Amino acid sequence: MKATYPIPPLRITDVKQYLYCPRIIYFTYVVPVNPKVTRKMEYGKEEHELLEKKEKRRTLKRYNLPEGRREFRIPLYSPRLELSGILDMAIITSQDIHPVEYKNTNRKPGRNHIYQLTAYALLMEEKYFQPLRRGYIYLRGVEEVVPIVFTEERKLYVKRVLGAIRNMVSRESMGKILRSRGRCIDCEYRYFCGDRG
Repeated sequence: MKATYPIPPLRITDVKQYLYCPRIIYFTYVVPVNPKVTRKMEYGKEEHELLEKKEKRRTLKRYNLPEGRREFRIPLYSPRLELSGILDMAIITSQDIHPVEYKNTNRKPGRNHIYQLTAYALLMEEKYFQPLRRGYIYLRGVEEVVPIVFTEERKLYVKRVLGAIRNMVSRESMGKILRSRGRCIDCEYRYFCGDRG
């Protein structure tokens, strides 16, 4: 019989990683390893810093917002959800709050990115005591902004994912590998995973 250990508070990145490949959660919490820092990860950090500087000088036209102020690198935590994260940017208008996540890609946002942003919306709702209706994913590779609507179904799905992650960690389950081998090529956990291609 396996011992039961308390599960630490999760990070919003875990939502993104779980939907990308559940094995990343296994290597993060069950059998923690030190993954190799990839060039893609280093490049992403550099690009985030550069984009933040540019955003401070730009108008909100690309977000289709007439007014608002930007806040950057917002630390968020929900004791209720036991979830934390640092949001890239929020645009705060007189009526709404819009979380924004930067992604260093020229592809349309993946499912994991949409639910990562939705998880940020849940934490922002708790912080500001108001429902959030829409956020944005900024695609750095093509300089494009993609609006994401926060439906109740999406918010509920994030809560289900959090439950699935906690269940996986408590059972010490490795999870199934995704059959999209293209995802394995750049994965920082590639050399720890027995099913890598």
